[in-house]
Amino acid sequence: MGLGLLARPARAQTFDPRSAIPPDSLHATRRILPFRPDSLRRRFDEERMLDRLKAYSRRKTIAGRAMSALFNFTKRQEERAGLDAVLLDRQFDSHSFKIVRRVTIRTLDAFGYSITDSTRLPRTILEKSGNTLHIKTARSRVRQVLLFRPGQLLEPQALAESERLLRQTPEILDARVLVNEATTTRDSVDIEVLTKDVFSITAGVELGSATAGLVTAGDDNFLGLGHQLENAYRYGRGLSTENSEQPQQWSYEGSYTAPFRHFVYAQARYRNEYNYRSGNVSLRRDFYSPSTRYAGAFNYNNFNQDVALRAPPAGQPYVYFPLRYTVQDAWVGRSLRLRSYDLGYENPARVIVATRLINTIYGVTPTPEYRNSTLLLGTVGYSVRRYYKDRYLFGFGRTEDIPAGTLLSFTAGYDYNSTVPRRYLDVRVAAATFSARSGYLYAAIDLGSFQRLNQSRGWEQGLLSTEFTSFTKLYHVGNWQYRHFLSSKGTIGFNRRPGELLQGITNERGLRGFSPGQPVLATSRFVVNYETTLFTPLSLLGFRLAGVAFADAAWVSEKPRGGSPFGDAPYTGFGLGLRFRNEYTALRTFQLLIGYYPRGITAPNGVRMFETARETVTFTDFGLGAPGTGQYQ
Repeated sequence: MGLGLLARPARAQTFDPRSAIPPDSLHATRRILPFRPDSLRRRFDEERMLDRLKAYSRRKTIAGRAMSALFNFTKRQEERAGLDAVLLDRQFDSHSFKIVRRVTIRTLDAFGYSITDSTRLPRTILEKSGNTLHIKTARSRVRQVLLFRPGQLLEPQALAESERLLRQTPEILDARVLVNEATTTRDSVDIEVLTKDVFSITAGVELGSATAGLVTAGDDNFLGLGHQLENAYRYGRGLSTENSEQPQQWSYEGSYTAPFRHFVYAQARYRNEYNYRSGNVSLRRDFYSPSTRYAGAFNYNNFNQDVALRAPPAGQPYVYFPLRYTVQDAWVGRSLRLRSYDLGYENPARVIVATRLINTIYGVTPTPEYRNSTLLLGTVGYSVRRYYKDRYLFGFGRTEDIPAGTLLSFTAGYDYNSTVPRRYLDVRVAAATFSARSGYLYAAIDLGSFQRLNQSRGWEQGLLSTEFTSFTKLYHVGNWQYRHFLSSKGTIGFNRRPGELLQGITNERGLRGFSPGQPVLATSRFVVNYETTLFTPLSLLGFRLAGVAFADAAWVSEKPRGGSPFGDAPYTGFGLGLRFRNEYTALRTFQLLIGYYPRGITAPNGVRMFETARETVTFTDFGLGAPGTGQYQ
C-alpha cells in the first residue's frame, strides 16, 4: 500500500525550445536573466589591483625594480601536511619504545629558506645580508630542547612534544621532528630535526613626543646559544610634582638569561626608575612539559623603593617614605602521573605537589606593619594539558600552539614573623577550550588572603584576580582574513597595607598607548581590551601587513586598602593602526597606531600617535608552577 501511494506516472524527458533562445531583456524576470555586475558601479576588485601591481613590478624601470624588491606577490600555499587538530597526536605511535639510533639536526638561517620547501634559497640582497649578520642556532642548543637522546628508548609523544618545545623557544621560528621511515627497523629509529631561526637581534624606538620615548635593544639568540639579552631605556617621562622635588625623568630595565641542559635557566635582572630600584638573580626549571617530573627555582631579590602611604588632599603633593628589603625565594615541585589504560599513550592529567619558602628581610620601613617574615607555602593541584595547532593568531600563517585544558589548585601557608603570625589560603581555577569552528575561550579566577592568628582573626592583603581571553574563528573575505579578540584582567585588592599600590594602567597593564600626565596610583584595577585584526595578503620588506582597530577600558580604585574598582568612570582608549609582522625576526611585531583618550593624557585634544610591540593577547599554560601569594602589581 505504501509503495502504491508513493507511485507516480512515469514521465519522459522533454525539450523546451524556449530554453535555446536568450530571454527578452525587456520582459524577462530577474529569475530568468543571468546576473552581470554593473560595469559602471563595480566595487573594489582586489584581484585586478594585484594583477596590475604585479605587471608594474615586472617592468625594467627603476620604479618597477623598486616595487619588485619591496613587495612579494607570490601566493602562499598553506602547509596542511601534519597539521592535526591536537598537537599531542599519535602519528608516531608505531615507534614508541624503540631505540633512538641516530639524531640528525639541520638548522636554517632566518631569511630566504623554507622549512617545508627545500628548494627555497635566499635570492635578494636583503635576505643574503640578513643571513650574514645572523648567527645560526647551534646544534647543541637544539639538543638541549629535545626530549630524546641517541641510545635511549623513545617515549610516547616525545617527538610531538619536542617539536612544540622547539617552537616555544624565542630563537626558533618553526620546527619539524620526523622519523626517517626509510631507515627505520623493528627495534630502532633514526630521527631528523629541522629548525628555522628568527633574526634574533632586536631594536625598537617608541616615540611619545619630540623629547620623550622608549628605546629597546637586545638579542634572543646571543652567539647562537639561545642566551637572551634585553634592554629598555625610557626618557623624557614628563613626571612632575607640586613641590621643589625633581623626579627622575628616565627609567631602565635590563636582563640576561642563559639556558642549560634539562631546561634549567639562569637569569639576572635590573630595574631603575623614579622611586623604584630592584635587582634579581635566579635559577629555575619549570614544568615545561606534561612529562616533566621535577621542577624548582631559587631567586634572590633586592628592592629599594619610595612609597606613598596614602593619596594626599586635592592640590597637595604626594609624600614618599623609604622602603628597603630583600627576598630569598626557593621552591621545588613533583608531578605525579595518573594511570593510563591505553598502552603507548600517556594520560594527560597530572597531580602536582609543591612547596615553597619565601624569606623577607626589611632594612628600612615606613610603618611597623612592614616586618620580617618567613612564609612557607604548599600546593596541591590537578592539571590537564592539551595543545592545538592553528594559524593567523599572532603570526601570518606559521604554525602556532594553543594551550587548553583544566587547572585546579589549592595553596595553604604559614607566615612566621616577629609580631603576629599569619596563615595564607588561596584557591585557583582555570579552564580553556578551543575549536577551529568556534574559536578559543579561557577563564581563570584566583582568590587568596592572609589571616592574622590573634584574637581578631582578621583577613589582610587579600587579592582577587580574574582573567578572560577569547578569540573567534578565522573569517575569510576573498584573500583577506580577520579575527576578533576580547580579553580582560582584574586585580582587586582588599585590606591591603598602606602604601601598596598597583603599577598603573599603561600598555600591558591596561590601555595601549596611554601616557598619563600624572601617575595613576590605584589599589584595584579591572581592564577590558577588544581588538579586530585584519590580515592582508600584502608584504613590505618581508613584513606582512595587518589592520588593527582597538577599544580599551580600565576601571581603577584609589581608595586606601583596595575595594571595588567600579566606583568611578573608566579610563578609555580607542584607535586604529597598522601592524607589520615579520616572522623571521625576534622583533616580530611593529605597530603604528593612533589613539583617542577622552581623559588622562597631557595632549589637549586627547589624540596620540605611538608605536608599540605589544601582542594582542598572551596564552596562559596549564602547568602548575611555584606556589605563590598572587601578584599584586
